[in-house]
Amino acid sequence: MIKTRLLLVIIALQFIVCNLVYANPIRLHPYNKHYFLFRGEPTILITTGEHYGSVLNLDFDYIKYLNTLKSSGLNYTRIFTGTHVEYSGFFSIENNTLAPAKGRAIVPWARSNVPGYKGGGNRYDFDKWNPEYFNRLKDFISEAGKRGIIVEVTPFSSIYEENLWSYNPLNPSNNVNEIDSINFKDVHTLNNGKILKYQENLVRKIVRELNEYDNIFYEIQNEPWSDQTVTTHILNQYDEESNKSWKRIVDLASDASLEWQKHIASIIKETETGLKYEHLIAQNYCNFYFPVRIKEFSPDISIINFHYAWPEAVCLNYGLDKVISFDESGFAGIEDKTYRKQAWNFILAGGGVFNHLDYSFAVGNEDGTFQGYTSSNPGGGSPNLRSQIKVLKDFMYSFDFIKLKPDIMLVKKAPGVFTRVLAEIGKQYAIYIDGGEKCDLELELPEGKYIVDWVSTKNGNIEKTETVAHTGGSVTLISPMYNEDIAVRIKKNTR
Repeated sequence: MIKTRLLLVIIALQFIVCNLVYANPIRLHPYNKHYFLFRGEPTILITTGEHYGSVLNLDFDYIKYLNTLKSSGLNYTRIFTGTHVEYSGFFSIENNTLAPAKGRAIVPWARSNVPGYKGGGNRYDFDKWNPEYFNRLKDFISEAGKRGIIVEVTPFSSIYEENLWSYNPLNPSNNVNEIDSINFKDVHTLNNGKILKYQENLVRKIVRELNEYDNIFYEIQNEPWSDQTVTTHILNQYDEESNKSWKRIVDLASDASLEWQKHIASIIKETETGLKYEHLIAQNYCNFYFPVRIKEFSPDISIINFHYAWPEAVCLNYGLDKVISFDESGFAGIEDKTYRKQAWNFILAGGGVFNHLDYSFAVGNEDGTFQGYTSSNPGGGSPNLRSQIKVLKDFMYSFDFIKLKPDIMLVKKAPGVFTRVLAEIGKQYAIYIDGGEKCDLELELPEGKYIVDWVSTKNGNIEKTETVAHTGGSVTLISPMYNEDIAVRIKKNTR
């Protein structure tokens, strides 16, 4: 009888613990806030996914898409909610999922009886919701959750240009709500007239509808600097491969944009108060890299998003104790190696998210097999790239990565190559070597016995393994022959 009662107590405690573990949606890991905790497991988000139109494009088969991400071993995707749609040919993107065929966009608002929407069909009525849209949105989130895929939900995006504004549901010509006629650059500011009320209503509606899901977080706005811009910095860039230097301008959002973003973040926070879950919020900062200024962020921001990010985005902002995200890549040609190297360099710098725009996903090719794009397309994507990105994810998950931190002291010499290191001193080391064909890697290691694996970044194969009994100080490891890049996994042998 005593044994039976003890067993019942143990089962009850296990049930309580499980419920505590799963009592939150994805959140920052309490031990290391540069990574996530999701369903009780440490998590890094790594993907190469479609161009954000999964939900708003009625012709896109998102079940096939999510199945492809799952089978590719990837765990993240990003969606726009319908406040931003594009036209065919915008950004020179071939088969753009954000540019639905005429009349095939689905957005949060119902259609009116008045014809005239630029993208086909009747104008929208912002005083009426579209149940079909929210059913599709929630089904997408639910199906992603079943596959362990996290979804970044982005309610708003910059508008970029006047012609694109003509397709936007918020444009007065596309709705029946007598919205003020304003410059599109003011849409995402507090000086936008009647639009603000409808933006607030939309955020509250989406947040309430999605509150039950544990596999989402919110991003306030995509690329806010593209509408309201203050140019504040010129970066001196150096490219290792071309051995050339050049300058790039970093554009940051204006004060008007930042105030609006803080307001939207407060709406998300306020709406979730008293609901089952509170979700993480991300803010998209700038392209490339820049030291983030705390005054520009709401205290509710947990994830800092950069686009076309350099690893320096992590290095400069690591002390903020937030997830640093490479939220969008692409626009750098169609070669797989470009994006493979970007991903490895960023994650091994200490980043917690990598997202590549994969243009092999398109309507009719939701399994990621579209290869019809040419060099005029702003980016690439392929099954081969997805397999290589999975190698990175598997490599990181082979560590107790929550205990890893960037380390600039481990590598003493690495002639002819560039290295990035994450380390738990004396216990485990993740090293990425970019460039060359062979490397003599001189490291400063504490005394101990270590297992060293040289891992192919292309297929995950262990190209060489060795056990090193080290007395402390400097040690040189000789790589196998490789092409373009290679990774090294070092773990202390406790046996």
